[in-house]
Amino acid sequence: MNRTLTFVAALAAATPAFAATPPVGQGLNGIAIGMFVVFVVATLAITRWAARRNNSVADHYAAGGKITAMQNGWAIAGDYMSAASLLGISALVFTSGYDGLIYSIGFLASWPIILFLIAEPLRNLGRYTLADVLSYRLRQRPIRAFSASSSIVIVLLYLVSQMVGAGKLVELLFGFNYTSAVVLVGVLMVIYVFFGGMLATTWIQIIKAVMLLAGCAFMACMVMSRFGFSLNSLFDHAIAAHGKQDAIMRPGGLVSDPVSAVSLGLALIFGTAGLPHILMRFFTVSNVKAARKSVLYATGIVGMGYAMIIIIGFGTIALVAKDPLYHTASGAVIGGINMVAVHLAHAVGGSVFLGFICAVAFSTILAVVAGLTLAGSSAISHDLYATVICKGRASDKDEMRVSRITTLVLGVLSILLGILFEKQTIAFIVSLTFSIAASSNFPVLLLSIYWRGLTTRGAVMGGMMGLMTAVVLTILSPTVWVQVLGHASAIYPYEYPALFSMLVAFAGIYAFSVTDRSARGVWERNAYQNQRVDCELGITTRSGH
Repeated sequence: MNRTLTFVAALAAATPAFAATPPVGQGLNGIAIGMFVVFVVATLAITRWAARRNNSVADHYAAGGKITAMQNGWAIAGDYMSAASLLGISALVFTSGYDGLIYSIGFLASWPIILFLIAEPLRNLGRYTLADVLSYRLRQRPIRAFSASSSIVIVLLYLVSQMVGAGKLVELLFGFNYTSAVVLVGVLMVIYVFFGGMLATTWIQIIKAVMLLAGCAFMACMVMSRFGFSLNSLFDHAIAAHGKQDAIMRPGGLVSDPVSAVSLGLALIFGTAGLPHILMRFFTVSNVKAARKSVLYATGIVGMGYAMIIIIGFGTIALVAKDPLYHTASGAVIGGINMVAVHLAHAVGGSVFLGFICAVAFSTILAVVAGLTLAGSSAISHDLYATVICKGRASDKDEMRVSRITTLVLGVLSILLGILFEKQTIAFIVSLTFSIAASSNFPVLLLSIYWRGLTTRGAVMGGMMGLMTAVVLTILSPTVWVQVLGHASAIYPYEYPALFSMLVAFAGIYAFSVTDRSARGVWERNAYQNQRVDCELGITTRSGH
């Protein structure tokens, strides 16, 4: 253990040696490298501390349920606000103005859904994973096989997008070549999860969330100070600087047709309630009251973060859009449109703050991939291995061993996929991830809690139908069928599938459940009342399968 951490610390300290290509625009940023190394060393120290307390399955998956509501709220925010929040949403505001807010509003609107519909029953009925809740009155093996399969698909897709984003970000900002950057991220995430489990992952997410919020607050404050702390003045200057003029303050530029708008909104709002790495966080607190408070804290933190990112987006338009320092001869923003927030950081805070934001952006990726890896490894070790394969007879030692082996496999697989998809657009992967979560995990979870008529057959068949519909419609959409595969026109004319894939999922769950006349189906319907009582009382023992 000590040798491993020493080796990785030395590896992180030697990161400039990986630089094979010069970074775009600013030259090698020694401040960013230094802050990055400090963050890596600090997180490795946390991992070493957490490893001494990671002695059981409960510790590894849920930090022993000892995380406080405040800590969990910060960790949820850290898990949720990835580099896409800071870089992606600010870039959308930079290009589309008002319409860029649809993502931040959609993400934020998901938290009341989780608070009022899911948080309490999830904490009371589950132990470590989403499948614990789904299998409370449904058959263990088929429902866990479905849940684990869906979770692995979501985790891998999300990991690919994060790894590609990490590779491009580090290649641009730190001067590493792409492959070395992806390998470095993969190695670090494996170490965090392999040794530290949920406790290390939680504190890494907390530190990252605090750094991200502090960086956003400084940028937003510096932007507002340039315009007398007047939003009207900021918007006026943004309109004057943007090529679309006052069109940036009107909706319709990013999502023009109502079907795509509704589909995107559904994916953003309900997809969050189906993400396995987010749902796992409710098992780290001691009781349902702490779970509810966690969501309240997370909602406030995420809300503040997105509010400041909106100011950052419009501030970038007003301060950077026409500044020749941040443009090439062709007029494109250096490093691509997704780097506009980085250029704003340099404009308002100089090289030191630029280095800080670079380190924050990288830390967000490390925190998210660590949470994803833990969710993926727990789905395989706890749901597939311990329950489906070993039928509940696996020892804690064996389950921990399989979890760590799975962590290594996921790390290697994410590195290979990140390298493989280097040249591919990742926008459709992110939208597909949320669409799958909204179309498979969320409908089954919601109906398993609130609908007496749900049966195992309905849950598995309907959930799989939603998952497959989301995948197929995304492939047939303009984003993939035309832009990636090169066809003249798309078979499915809309960009986002959630509206139709969610309808297919709910319809499939209903149809296959109400037509299930088996003795097992009757038992599952009758067991619903016992589940409701157990949920209200917070009893987590199983009724029987």
